[in-house]
Amino acid sequence: MLTTQISIENEVTLRNLQAAYEGESNAHAKYASFSVKADAEGLHGAASLFRAVARAEQIHANTHARAIRQLGAEPTATIHPIHAKSTLENLNEARSGERYEIDSMYPEFIREAKGHNNTAALLSLEWALEAEKTHARLFSEAVAVLDSGWLIAGRTFYVCSACGYTSETPESDRCPTCNLLWEKFEVIG
Repeated sequence: MLTTQISIENEVTLRNLQAAYEGESNAHAKYASFSVKADAEGLHGAASLFRAVARAEQIHANTHARAIRQLGAEPTATIHPIHAKSTLENLNEARSGERYEIDSMYPEFIREAKGHNNTAALLSLEWALEAEKTHARLFSEAVAVLDSGWLIAGRTFYVCSACGYTSETPESDRCPTCNLLWEKFEVIG
């Protein structure tokens, strides 16, 4: 009886994790495609940003997948067709997607996981939320400076290999989200 009760309690958390896994998997594919478009338009800095955030989204998907497996299920995702537009349109679309995750999706999923004291799910969801905040900020900055030349030359970004936190500069000795040593960050250009 207790096993059934635990399973029922985790049902919504599992559904949320699956939705997050699919969303992050699609974001990874979308941003990888957007990076190709940005390179083709000569906006190599924007392409670098899309590559870095694509990698971060892949890290989120992997973290969600581990939590899903801990709940006894297998992660599944359907990758939707990608329609890359101009780099400016792609940056705005990416920023909008990140804002949705920050303002709606992740807070709701976190509340539910906290309500059932599901620590594995909670950690995965909280790490993703914090990283998405950096992504939204970086996309907003890119949109704001599109005409300034910032996006033309390739740029270097640092992505935490544990939680996906993304930065353009080393900020401290450790990741501000998950405490991973900065030297273990991935460098993506």
